[in-house]
Amino acid sequence: MTPVLLDTGCIVALLDRSERHHEQCVEVLSALEAPLITCEAVIAECCHLLRQLPGAGAAVLENVERSVFLIPYRLTGNAAGVVKLMKRYANVPMDFADACLVDMAGDYQTGRILTLDRDFRIYRWGKHRPFELLLDL
Repeated sequence: MTPVLLDTGCIVALLDRSERHHEQCVEVLSALEAPLITCEAVIAECCHLLRQLPGAGAAVLENVERSVFLIPYRLTGNAAGVVKLMKRYANVPMDFADACLVDMAGDYQTGRILTLDRDFRIYRWGKHRPFELLLDL
């Protein structure tokens, strides 16, 4: 089964019930059967953004521990590609986590992504393939 990429905003919305996209993220995620893959940069961003919400950072890591969020990506061996992407999209600008996700899309041959970030409408994976944003915002 083709995995789905998981971005920071979606994880934050899942864990923060006050986030305006919480219900939509829960609904879309509950309908998915595909594995959810992400990277350590996304996990770090989530823990940082959720630091004021008691227990949320631990919940992110528990989801990793329980393999709800899979982290198959390693920066080692992929750093050059990440740098190249950040340079290509410098005008957006592309942050580190987004660059890792775009690089992952090519590695795992999937453009399906759970994100609240509209920049993924601009980014391309592979050579010129658009992302399939699974959250309709």
